[in-house]
Amino acid sequence: MKVETTKTEVLYTYLDETATFLEEHWTVTYLEGIAEAGENLFTGEICQTVLEKEQLWLQERLEKIKAVEFTQEEVRKAFQLAVLKGMKGVVQPHHSMTPDAVCLFISYLVNKVIGKNKQDVSLLDMAVGSGNLLSALANQTTCPLQAYGFEVDETLLKLAFVSANLQKHEIQLFHKDSVEPLALPEVDLVVTDLPVGYYPKDDVAQSYTLKSEEGHSFIHHLMIEQAIAKTKAGGYLFFVVPNFLFESEQAKQLHDFIKKEANILGLLQLPKTMFQSQQAGKSIFMLQKKGDKVIVPKQALLAELPSFKNKEALADMIKQINKWFEKELRIL
Repeated sequence: MKVETTKTEVLYTYLDETATFLEEHWTVTYLEGIAEAGENLFTGEICQTVLEKEQLWLQERLEKIKAVEFTQEEVRKAFQLAVLKGMKGVVQPHHSMTPDAVCLFISYLVNKVIGKNKQDVSLLDMAVGSGNLLSALANQTTCPLQAYGFEVDETLLKLAFVSANLQKHEIQLFHKDSVEPLALPEVDLVVTDLPVGYYPKDDVAQSYTLKSEEGHSFIHHLMIEQAIAKTKAGGYLFFVVPNFLFESEQAKQLHDFIKKEANILGLLQLPKTMFQSQQAGKSIFMLQKKGDKVIVPKQALLAELPSFKNKEALADMIKQINKWFEKELRIL
């Protein structure tokens, strides 16, 4: 029996084969090759200077794929699969991609707080990576997004750029370290899968309240401070954070700072089954910046999420979360 190939698989095969070919015959890594393959598809022509026979090979693949129309989610998922293959064993753990189920769950939470807003909502991702989380939000949110993304890794940024182009998203992407001063207006929302570790630029960290008194500061602490500074009063922040966020020697300083500047809405622990070890476990940390008319929840939302594969348990959890939003924040 012939198994039907999905359009996501068709696009993934094109990206994978072209990236592999360019890695072998041109001067790029596999990850860079994915971006090049996407660029060819976006422009409709071969953008690389290669030998004639290689040009013909690339052209043949491109002509086939050009005839197919893809939805935004098909493009995002195909890129996600190719990037995951390219990241295996190549990228540091703090550069790993936000899993699909987590992207979709955060989209649900974001939709809860923006409601039926028909106007543009401005959103900032401070560590955009290859753009999977940001483009998932752009595809899933109930209103248009005015999105900004920062990324220091040039290859990942190009992947985010090409993927956004093919999904027809107008996302402003910056090749810049988001801990440095940002000439950016305040936004309604910040959503970031935080990198974890030490920030090497002590001179930049000096201007932060959450700087370390000795040695390097934690990049995840500085990013939280910068994110709060860049959010409008009453705006929301969603971070993917390590479960040990409040266990370090600087945890009290972080906790005191957050309580002064924002209301802690909740901490949702991601399913343990998603992570190879307990130490690698992560949670979704939800905040709202203080401001006029902001409702302070009497009780924060603390929960351990069930496996995303367990549909019944997940539906039950969403019911409970919806009840919490209604009771504590008066959000239906």
